[in-house]
Amino acid sequence: MTSPENNEKLADLEIQLAHQAKHLEELNEIVRTQWAEIDKLTRSVTLLADRLVNVEDEGKKGAPGEEPPPPHY
Repeated sequence: MTSPENNEKLADLEIQLAHQAKHLEELNEIVRTQWAEIDKLTRSVTLLADRLVNVEDEGKKGAPGEEPPPPHY
């Protein structure tokens, strides 16, 4: 049969397991939040890179003489 000492050890193990399960759920939520933020930032960087390419392409299209002279001329 089980002794009181074994019952205490089992109860301690169950408590530790419950705490670990709680911490695992908390860490999982943190990782989900971070991945959502990483995904959002990745989309933003991709959008900005596309816009930069478009701006660079537009800058190459115009001839150098088409720009108005700077105000100090």
